Amino acid sequence: MKTLSRRTLSQNPNNSNLRFHPLINRISTMSQSPISTKIDFNKPGIQWGTLNIPFSYNLSGWAQLQIPISTIAHGEGPTVLLMAGNHGDEYPGQIAIMKLMKTLNLEEVSGRIIFIPAINMPAAKAATRLSPLDGKNLNRCAPGNPDGTATDIMAHYLTHEIFPRVDVVIDLHTGGRGVYFYPCAHMHLVEDREQRRRMAQATQAYNTDFAFLYADIAGKGLLPVEAEKLGKTVVTTEMGGGEVTNAAVHRLSQEGLHNVLIHLKVLQGKEQSRSDLGLPPTRWIQALDAKDYIFAPESGLFESFVDVGADVSEGQPLGALYFLERPDREPTIIQANSDGIAIAHRGPTLTSQGDILFCLAHDVEPAVLKTFE
Repeated sequence: MKTLSRRTLSQNPNNSNLRFHPLINRISTMSQSPISTKIDFNKPGIQWGTLNIPFSYNLSGWAQLQIPISTIAHGEGPTVLLMAGNHGDEYPGQIAIMKLMKTLNLEEVSGRIIFIPAINMPAAKAATRLSPLDGKNLNRCAPGNPDGTATDIMAHYLTHEIFPRVDVVIDLHTGGRGVYFYPCAHMHLVEDREQRRRMAQATQAYNTDFAFLYADIAGKGLLPVEAEKLGKTVVTTEMGGGEVTNAAVHRLSQEGLHNVLIHLKVLQGKEQSRSDLGLPPTRWIQALDAKDYIFAPESGLFESFVDVGADVSEGQPLGALYFLERPDREPTIIQANSDGIAIAHRGPTLTSQGDILFCLAHDVEPAVLKTFE
């Protein structure tokens, strides 16, 4: 018996007897993703399940990569996607989402929240930025490919199945093992003014000391950009980095996320401002030019002279590179190429030529800030 593929059924105009069958009609309106799930995204209440990506390896020809997912839906309101683990070695957001998805009561929600705490599960298990299955960066694979590797398939599913269903995308990051950020919420400076305003106000609701406008210096294919193209409100974070996360960063990750959800009116409660917390206003900064990013001119051991969050001056020594095989050499001094704020620096001491050493940010112009109001 010949088996008709989903693509054959949905694309062959001569299948008139099949086209209006309820099951076939449902399939034909879906994307061509091979991912399956028992989650019904339109169903009220609380659901737990997995996104199942077919793959195979040496000990299992028929296997699934199972990505945990949960939904909670009650009443009227926005639909919000919470995702973390885009890069596997960035854990505070994964913990924040896992804690929230277990503690929320249905009656607290007005709308729908989709929780995916570790969208790059293989990398999260391996404590790596890239997936160990295919060596790919999930956050450089958008819009994805349903016929590609596991990472391509996941990027495609998020872009074509999840993002179109939601109003808001919250994508939680840190600097991973490679970069340490001053904990901050950040966003792109999108062109659409209304979308920009929504994003800026949601970003500010995270109540971080800094809110950061950033540029995509490491290539294209970012998942948040795909959501932005669809007009979604997109909020992202950089909550520290490195191998150790202190308690203050965990608290900020979790309390900030909760406050943003209240701001979005998907959670009940009173939104807290920085003033309510006895804190000064959030300082908006940006690093939009290539010169704002300082890279290692050669390999060595890196010592930072300044902490993240510090204001620095042009020409100021920021750090030094030392040379294991040539301890007789004078260290290479890394200087600030402009005035700015050291928003991030190299995480590991061992450094290879071309690794990022510092990101220097600058205050956002008042004219731009007015577009956030």
